[in-house]
Amino acid sequence: MEKKTFGNLVTQLRKAKGMTQADLAEKMGITDKAVSKWERDLSYPDIASIPHLAEILGVTVDELLTVQNVKKENNKSIDAIISLILRAIGVAMGIAVAVLSILGALDTRSAMVMLAIGLASLAINSLCNDENKQ
Repeated sequence: MEKKTFGNLVTQLRKAKGMTQADLAEKMGITDKAVSKWERDLSYPDIASIPHLAEILGVTVDELLTVQNVKKENNKSIDAIISLILRAIGVAMGIAVAVLSILGALDTRSAMVMLAIGLASLAINSLCNDENKQ
């Protein structure tokens, strides 16, 4: 089942009214590019223009705004990738310091910098995960 996003709903309602993006844009006093962005869920109309949009599309404001937001789900996969990268940096820096130290190819200052980068990436990951849980 396809999730109903704001953009999908605007597209569906606009087409049901037999309007093009340019027609809707003209009635709203905006560009057709703005309507295109709404329909692709890349941006949303200004809050003050929502009642006018609902009127043009023949729905209530509640109907227009009662849609699921798919962006949050897409952001979850991006957040997972970023988390993985940050953890990988932390682990890689720790391994690099250990191996280079054993080989005698690493001075103390460089080791501290590498460990600091690794710890910083792990700390950022931890803070981001804590923020997402709230």
